[in-house]
Amino acid sequence: MMSRILIHPTYFPDIISFAHLAQYEVVWEVQDHYQKQTYRNRTYIATDQGRQMLNIPIKHVGGSQGRQDYRAVKLENSYPWQRQHWRGLQTAYRTSPFFEFYEDDLLPLFEKEFTYLMDLNLETTRVLCDCLQLDFPEEKTTRWEAAPGGIIDSRKLVNAKAAFPVEIPEYRQVFMERHGFIQNLSTLDLLFNLGPEAPSYLDELKLSHRDA
Repeated sequence: MMSRILIHPTYFPDIISFAHLAQYEVVWEVQDHYQKQTYRNRTYIATDQGRQMLNIPIKHVGGSQGRQDYRAVKLENSYPWQRQHWRGLQTAYRTSPFFEFYEDDLLPLFEKEFTYLMDLNLETTRVLCDCLQLDFPEEKTTRWEAAPGGIIDSRKLVNAKAAFPVEIPEYRQVFMERHGFIQNLSTLDLLFNLGPEAPSYLDELKLSHRDA
């Protein structure tokens, strides 16, 4: 039986996070507060300029309202960020081996207007799971716990500034000759470059409870 693990929904999750999703029984943390400098509203891809962030603008609430619940965070859709992100992916990965293979599966995510950040993040993960032929986890938390019992607490994976002692084995990336291998990008990078081999890569990534 797979161990249960607690992680945050993030935007097109990075490879380390998705390896946890592939190797553990995931429970989504949906009862926390929103925090900046996390993968909640950003992901990273490889471009001709090197590592590039795709950032989602959100609607900020006033300080008088206190900390905002993650599930209540709304997207700032007055800015055409979806069109920008899709063009960025097309430019970065149109020469990759499998971009055209998955293009039709991903495009609707950039055409549908979402209201809430969490809904978008869960849907990007669901579509990636479909592309990778992995089951999408449905279980969610019902209350906030600082130290949950009976589950591996991997909520720190959401921190975009944290370093994790997980070695990412090198695989072929676009622009690799120019920038070398770039660690732990969005799982989109793995999908576009490895295609059907990506699930095996995630399964074989060496993780441990300490890393989680």
